Amino acid sequence: MSDSTSELSSNNNKSHYSMVISYLNCHEEYEFHNFLFKDYSGIDMPKPDIDKQPIKTIVGQEIYSQIKPHLDRALSGEEQKFDFEWHKPSDSISHLFHVTYTPDIDEKGDVRGIHVVSYDVTEQRKSEEKFKAVFQFSPNSIFITDKNGILILANVQTITMFGYEQDELIGMDVETLIPAKHKNIHKQLRSNYSQNPKPRTMGTRSGLSGLHKNGSEFPVDISLTPVNSGNHYEQTIMCTISDITERVKTESQLVFQASHDEMTGLINRNEFERRAERLISISRENETEHALCFMNLDQFKVVNDTCGHIAGNEMLRQISTLLQHEVRKLDTLARLGGDEFGVLMEHCSLNHAHRVAASLLKAIQDYQFTWEEYSFPAGMSMGLVAITPTTSSLTELLKNADAACYIAKDLGRNRIHVSHSEDSHLAHRHGEMQWVTRIYTALEEDRFCLFAQTIIPLNQSQGIHYELLLRMIDKDGKLIPPATFLPAAERYNLIENLDTWVVKKTFSFLADNTAFLQRINFLSINLSGQTLADTAFLKFIIQQFRETGIEGNKICFEITETAAISNLNVAKKFILALKALGCKFALDDFGSGLSSFAYLKNLPVNYLKIDGMFVKDIVNDPIDHAMVKSINEIGQLMGLQTIAEFVENDTIKELLKKTGINYAQGYGIGKPTPLLEILAD
Repeated sequence: MSDSTSELSSNNNKSHYSMVISYLNCHEEYEFHNFLFKDYSGIDMPKPDIDKQPIKTIVGQEIYSQIKPHLDRALSGEEQKFDFEWHKPSDSISHLFHVTYTPDIDEKGDVRGIHVVSYDVTEQRKSEEKFKAVFQFSPNSIFITDKNGILILANVQTITMFGYEQDELIGMDVETLIPAKHKNIHKQLRSNYSQNPKPRTMGTRSGLSGLHKNGSEFPVDISLTPVNSGNHYEQTIMCTISDITERVKTESQLVFQASHDEMTGLINRNEFERRAERLISISRENETEHALCFMNLDQFKVVNDTCGHIAGNEMLRQISTLLQHEVRKLDTLARLGGDEFGVLMEHCSLNHAHRVAASLLKAIQDYQFTWEEYSFPAGMSMGLVAITPTTSSLTELLKNADAACYIAKDLGRNRIHVSHSEDSHLAHRHGEMQWVTRIYTALEEDRFCLFAQTIIPLNQSQGIHYELLLRMIDKDGKLIPPATFLPAAERYNLIENLDTWVVKKTFSFLADNTAFLQRINFLSINLSGQTLADTAFLKFIIQQFRETGIEGNKICFEITETAAISNLNVAKKFILALKALGCKFALDDFGSGLSSFAYLKNLPVNYLKIDGMFVKDIVNDPIDHAMVKSINEIGQLMGLQTIAEFVENDTIKELLKKTGINYAQGYGIGKPTPLLEILAD
């Protein structure tokens, strides 16, 4: 092997491809001399059976005819580099070889032989083709820069993404495509050339931007990769850029949805509470004052019940837009759920917050919602509370604001109530809220019991019946009357839990005491207005009749006049469904409403229970007597029987009897007695 051949072998000793090095003499037959086969590990493997044989004999006529023109030109002194395919005898797969013919020129300038270096580049070319396909058809922008950050190659997507033509891109400084403000990228791109022993691949970087030809920026991810060619790392870097505009848009939408109400576009409750927490912290750190206003639409249910939820949702959207125009830019307006809204007023004294709340209230009062042929005035009850360095917690803040809002409702609606620590209304509201936990605990521990109060006939009406009354048993065994805990249960939506407990206990009691069941006319069970509107509760009652086998005529349900009137259609359906099973219904507290008689003909009840406020002074007050008499006469005319409450003595009892009242109930008739004790009567 000549010195020049050895040099070639040494330079390529680290090749990853099968390599053949040989020397051809200048004779016409081009005989092999000093043939060596070098595998990928670089081990020399002499082949004496090939040495000094004509090349045509070794490679065959077909290959020889392909390479002979290159041999001839090499013999004339021209270096030749070319590729050719060959099926190795031991391998049916076609291999691609890259061949270099280097003339060996003597001192006289004559060619005395040819140095031959042949590489099997089959896999290399496959990889290159794959790279070209990825490079050209990648959905990402891919370009290659030199050590100075100048583009020397760019794919089609780079043209599409940045808006430049191919001839504009080549020779362009990379800072034209990646803004100079991203200094780290440009620093890393150039520092890759000084890496030792070889450049490093940079992981994908987000939070960057690309610069379009029109001057607009767009979000991108960028990664830098050194370009490897053969054995050496060339002084080039491949830059891959992904346009993440759609991804960023989607992520922004997800972030927006997580913090905003879908229907109105306002801040949602979670985000509102997070911002309120921040204001509490700021107030403590800087001793600043802020304010929170909790708002609840008045009579919003009327819109939903009359026109449906689509109309109700449209009203909420319109209200949201209206409120947005009234709040300050620094303020946070949120929809907290249902028909509840909230406003956080930053760096705002309570007096100024009241002026802001007043402007919101006036905007609502001036607004009227129209849907098809219906038109509804709007009102808003508001609870206003200060955020100060002494604000203990978010829970306490929201509790005070919620309580203040409902005090505004109690005081007549459509107004603002400001929460103060000395506020007696607020103290009462907090007292009610404390009952919520006590009611939950009592239900879990089954610390409720039933009492019964006798209702007797005053004329020829037959039979005796009882009204069931609920009592709570305190942890120390003390009985708590219903007037103490029922208002809290109704206000905080626990009344249905209590009604469920009463119905279940009553049916269980009657099923276990069949003799008592046969002896009485019926038992009366009170139901709240909230329960009356729940179709699931109606199904629950029907299921109780089926499971226990109790006949419907043994049960009378009492509903208040105000509850029936406020849910007239629902109440009517509820009554008719249970009357079909034989149940009776009594309209309780009749006369307390202003339009009692107007609605009475639409309610298929059996009894009218005259409000005790008219009965207790009937002997001394002629107006009360006239009211009781009128109610009785109209009730009798409609085929209803009447029951008078608050009958405290025999004098009242006798006057009621003369008036024609059918039944009497009160302490003058019988005090409430534990249910189990009446079994012995």
